[in-house]
Amino acid sequence: MAGILVVAHNNLGESLADCVKHVLGEMPPYLKVLSVYADDDPQQKLAEGHALIEKLNQGKGVLILADIYGATPSNVARQLCVSEHIMGVAGVNLPMLLRVVCHPNKTMPELAEIALNGGRECIVAMKD
Repeated sequence: MAGILVVAHNNLGESLADCVKHVLGEMPPYLKVLSVYADDDPQQKLAEGHALIEKLNQGKGVLILADIYGATPSNVARQLCVSEHIMGVAGVNLPMLLRVVCHPNKTMPELAEIALNGGRECIVAMKD
């Protein structure tokens, strides 16, 4: 089973994880959040991220979902992608996260593709 790590500004990641818990009825044990605040030391967050990856990686790897590409959380997330078993996708949203938590037995490349597709396909214009 692949681990999933959300790296995001402030409480965004915690809020997304809470929504997953609401939808699924429980928090998946393979989902963790690394929150990054304005006054956080990026090096400390990097160390915390490595520790979370160690906990999450049960041999299938870890998919990291970050919020805004180029911001501190995604920069930390990018630095955590140090092996072929750790992949990252920026632009996390709830549909993306829900799709990946429902497919934890996929390979890292498959899981990354599920994340990308989930994020794209669920952004639609709503009509009357």
